[in-house]
Amino acid sequence: MESSEFHHALALLDWQIELGATEALGDVPVNCYDLPARTEKPVAQAATPAVAATNAGVASAAAPSVDAVDAARTAAEAAGTLDDLRQAMAGFDHCPLKKGARNLVFSDGQAGAPVMIVGEAPGREEDREGRPFVGAAGQLLDRMFAAIGMGRTHEAAPVYITNVLPWRPPQNRDPSPEEIAMMKPFLERHIALAKPEVLVVMGNISAHALLGKRGITRLRGTWTEAHGLPVMPMCHPAYLLRNPAAKREAWADLLDIRARVSGA
Repeated sequence: MESSEFHHALALLDWQIELGATEALGDVPVNCYDLPARTEKPVAQAATPAVAATNAGVASAAAPSVDAVDAARTAAEAAGTLDDLRQAMAGFDHCPLKKGARNLVFSDGQAGAPVMIVGEAPGREEDREGRPFVGAAGQLLDRMFAAIGMGRTHEAAPVYITNVLPWRPPQNRDPSPEEIAMMKPFLERHIALAKPEVLVVMGNISAHALLGKRGITRLRGTWTEAHGLPVMPMCHPAYLLRNPAAKREAWADLLDIRARVSGA
């Protein structure tokens, strides 16, 4: 072998070693780029009726058809207490959001309080702690209701807080209509078991879930009704953090809530 051919072959070997080749599998070199003269096509064999029936049965068993909304409704209606409802929601596996969440965010405050606040969905801090409204928006919410003598830990005038969804959507995205419909039976049962006098819906997602309407800046400040209860739509505290000028209107909504609860 001439010197140039030797060094060329050695360079090719070094290159293959760098690519991860560790051993030769044959004594004769193989050109992987050569195409066979003719490729034999595999002949599909027809399955016997018994095998076909078995395969169909396995496929059917592997992918059962479940109506998630009906399953949620059945589980929610079976809950006789708030603890039962929490357990039913924790055991509900048909919502994909559950797989990516750290914690079930069920409620906070005092059950049986005259005011029940319904938020939209947990954020990062809520998912971490397993309680609704604990981030920056939650701190503003607490200050808002403290200003009218109410709060989640207030003994004389407590509030009760939950969300439309108990699990955090990825990247804090808006819940999909399918996710809202799936969890709505649990929310409706939650309201029935908590027995508030007044509902406060915070933000567009809550308004859509309970009132079937969107446009919270238009809806806010006007009493309406849902599930046999008076409802006050309000802008979400996160919106107020981004738009401080809207706090004046939120203050008027809070005064209306206090007057409604006190009977003034």
